[in-house]
Amino acid sequence: MNKAVIMAGGFGTRLRPITSNLPKPMVPMLNVPMMEHIVNLLKKHDIGNVVSLLYYQPEKITGYFGSGSAFGISMDYMQAQADFGTAGAVRYAAEKLGERFIIISGDVLTDFDLTAALRFHEERGAKATIVLTKAQNPLQFGIVMTAEDGRITRFLEKPSWGEVFSDTINTGIYILEPEVLDLIPYEKEFDFSKDLFPLMLREGMPLFGFVAEGYWADIGNLNQYQEAHNDALAGKVNAVIKGELRGDAHIAASATVHPTARLEGKVLIGDNVEIGAHAELRNSVIGSGVQIGPGARLAGSVIWDRVSIGSCAELTDCVVCNDSRIGGNVTIAENVFIADHCVIGEGAALRSNIKLWPNKEVETRSIVSRSMVHEEKWLRELFSNARVTGISNVEMNPEFGAKFGAALGNFLGSGTTVLASRDANTASRMVKRAITTGLMSVGVNVSDVQDMPLPLSRQRLVSGKAVGGIHVRHSPNLRDHIDIILLNADGRDLSSSQTKKIERLFFGEDIKRAASANIGAIQYPERTYEAYLQRFRQSLNTEAIRQRRFNIVIDYSFGMAAMLFPRILGELGCHAIGLNSYVDAGQVARSATELQSAQEQLSGVMQSLKYELGFMIEPSIEKIALVDHTGTWYPSIRLVSIITKLFLLTHRDREPYKIAVPVSATQEIDLMAADHDVEIVRVKNSHAAMMDSTLIDGVLYAGGTRAGFIFPDFFFAADSMFAAAKLLEMLALANMSVAEVDASIPRRRQVKREIPCPWERKGTIMRHAMEHSESLERQLIDGVKIFEDQRSVLLLPDREKAVFHVIAEADTVEGAEDYADSYARLVEQWREQ
Repeated sequence: MNKAVIMAGGFGTRLRPITSNLPKPMVPMLNVPMMEHIVNLLKKHDIGNVVSLLYYQPEKITGYFGSGSAFGISMDYMQAQADFGTAGAVRYAAEKLGERFIIISGDVLTDFDLTAALRFHEERGAKATIVLTKAQNPLQFGIVMTAEDGRITRFLEKPSWGEVFSDTINTGIYILEPEVLDLIPYEKEFDFSKDLFPLMLREGMPLFGFVAEGYWADIGNLNQYQEAHNDALAGKVNAVIKGELRGDAHIAASATVHPTARLEGKVLIGDNVEIGAHAELRNSVIGSGVQIGPGARLAGSVIWDRVSIGSCAELTDCVVCNDSRIGGNVTIAENVFIADHCVIGEGAALRSNIKLWPNKEVETRSIVSRSMVHEEKWLRELFSNARVTGISNVEMNPEFGAKFGAALGNFLGSGTTVLASRDANTASRMVKRAITTGLMSVGVNVSDVQDMPLPLSRQRLVSGKAVGGIHVRHSPNLRDHIDIILLNADGRDLSSSQTKKIERLFFGEDIKRAASANIGAIQYPERTYEAYLQRFRQSLNTEAIRQRRFNIVIDYSFGMAAMLFPRILGELGCHAIGLNSYVDAGQVARSATELQSAQEQLSGVMQSLKYELGFMIEPSIEKIALVDHTGTWYPSIRLVSIITKLFLLTHRDREPYKIAVPVSATQEIDLMAADHDVEIVRVKNSHAAMMDSTLIDGVLYAGGTRAGFIFPDFFFAADSMFAAAKLLEMLALANMSVAEVDASIPRRRQVKREIPCPWERKGTIMRHAMEHSESLERQLIDGVKIFEDQRSVLLLPDREKAVFHVIAEADTVEGAEDYADSYARLVEQWREQ
């Protein structure tokens, strides 16, 4: 094999601002373009006929590599007229690919043995071979699962943590036989991992995965760019480093280093560099034509070409791009990225986490701090599903809100309208207003319904003309935190693919502002709950509830349900006593101690008044907790079973139908459904998955193990006011008490263990769990759920914390505890392997 395709069309959005004037493959790595390292790797394995696929700033690549002769290869170029996707771009170049060829990205750093990969491909008789590697954090890559002989059995593109069934990922390096190109439509968008390879898998074609040994890094963001440099300097990757080796430093022959200058650790110094007296350099890369003044100190820094650094300047863990000037006595802190042609005045100080775009000038002795000083937590990712959570007025501050709103607005498009709502919290009001200014600045109109519960905002979107919505609330789970929740035009949560696009805009900071005449408008529509109340009434047997004349106690948790639910309960003929029945934004997030105290208070009221039911409604109006007349609280996992039992009893006339529950729900659900013509659908353990389950034909109810319940006849999202009313209706129709329902349900025991686990070990544990359960009955929905001898265990990596969950179930507490402990020990063993 002598033919290669280099994918060289990358924009490098998440590498901005350092890619403002360069395509991503031309970004320097060890003082040469990243793509040159790929060319060197191909040449090392006797692959000398290269076709480079171009798209963004193609002239920068063609101007550097030319015919390829200067690099010992032959290079040809193809540039598609549109974005046809990865496979579509290769198909566009089919006329140049009449033989077996390898595809490799021009913006990765790797030293894989391509000859070994080719040998594997030939031995297996493969039509396509994907080169794989093991990754510490597989989330951002496509996961590939293989049989013992390497045949690919399953793909998971950009999985959630619960879907990380392996730590073996797709590196984007492929070996293809030429006839595979016939499967790719011409001049149509078509992707290798999303379209071509799944097609080959479905057709049973010989598709294999080769697990390569060696170094591989996807330079996907600025931090990964710095990490790759550190790895290369440390010798973790076998890459060409130019210059004469003097101690631990590689120094070009034309460089001048003053005798009193100190070089510590691994240092690379390019052509025509001048380093002044008493300067200190440690673990840094210095490009060509750089001038470093006397007494300057650089540590962990990457300096591109023709940069001047003044005397006594201090640079730490930063990147400075071409032709920038750093004045004397300047201090540049960690994680600073300075683009081309910037000027930093004498004595200026740049704080951590700053990005300067091309041609910016910082005045003498000024102090520059990034708009989000405390943004470190978002350097890895912004969203958790469709939610962004941060510390109020620290991480979630006005600067963040305005920037986030602008990124969201660029995603939605100028001229569109967004619905904006919030809870009563003062910080929520501040953040929503900041987001609103960002939206307006990029030409997006805002329909501000002000303080409105999330379930009602979802319904408002369904009946309105907005293309999406934002809801800002005090986090119900974390004190002093704010949540931003993004919604589609249909009121559902944004998908992960949509939030990833917003992330790219947010981190890229390439915001397109509207002209002054096109700045978005803000409207304050009349708030009315009549449409909501009408749907509420129509979705219930209100007469059955009235006839039962329930006596209930409601703890409103200082949330907005207190504004509306008393009216509903009055219409339903309930005699209701309200606790904490006024809106107090300062008390909506309760600590564990405060929550326990509130539950004890509600239990005491129940017992003294002999009332039948008590509800605690979460401030966000999505979840409920239930206590009966004896003061007994029902755990959320048991509440799912109780409401499911009632639904089964009162909806026999609608059989057959389906019920959706999370994979973590107990087998009590299945045991109850066995007496009915009802199918149980297991889904991921998230509200988004529950909402998505309502799109499945025949699903009439979705019960969440986190106390959120969805009744699609009313709405596709959780609404705790409706859930409470629906529970009253079903109790009335079944003519039972909660205690009687509970007593009629089979009881399974569930025990949970939480194992500390570094993020980088989660994928390894999941791979071991898959291997361990290969011959066992299992479910692969969200984590790995294993069934053995009337017991089950769910092994689930946490989405937001560095822990791994072990959830065991058995007929007895002792059996569940033993099972949980045995798998907890296994997880700990796998974590260390």
